[in-house]
Amino acid sequence: MFIQTESTPNPATLKFLPGKEVLLEGTADFRDADSAAVASPLAGRLFEIPGVTGVFFGYDFITVTKDGPDWQHLKPAILGAIMEHFMSGAPVMAKAGPAAETSQTGEFYDKADEDLVITIKELLDTRVRPAVAQDGGDITFRGFENGTVFLHMKGACAGCPSSTATLKHGIQNLLRHFVPEVQQVEQVA
Repeated sequence: MFIQTESTPNPATLKFLPGKEVLLEGTADFRDADSAAVASPLAGRLFEIPGVTGVFFGYDFITVTKDGPDWQHLKPAILGAIMEHFMSGAPVMAKAGPAAETSQTGEFYDKADEDLVITIKELLDTRVRPAVAQDGGDITFRGFENGTVFLHMKGACAGCPSSTATLKHGIQNLLRHFVPEVQQVEQVA
């Protein structure tokens, strides 16, 4: 098994491409060892590596976030854990069914704005999320209120030094262009 790695705009996050599907639908974002161990054998295994502080699963990639040790020290252990997991045949997630997060979780908006929200989500799904996935992350819609779009950043995007620029200059400008009612874009946890 050959696992490729790619850098991301976030220097604390590295993207791993195992050459296999990781999650068939949705994404899963883990920020602590306890929730990871319960929900995913693979995420639990990765959190056992000292220095790992976050694990994110996309369709065909895994991003790992670290603090402390250099990648040259962590990367061999992470590659080994991923390889052992896939070679064992164990599932990525502990339970079958939808991934840990779906795009419908905790959304808020006025029903009168439903057509705008549909357009915003379509733009995010077709123009933003594929580009962000290339960088090892994901962005999901959380809400729309008084001209402000609220988005949740996950994976490599969470805590990335360039995430503010991505939100304000990239996504905000795109949404304003196609949906004039959008005044600004904000990140939510």
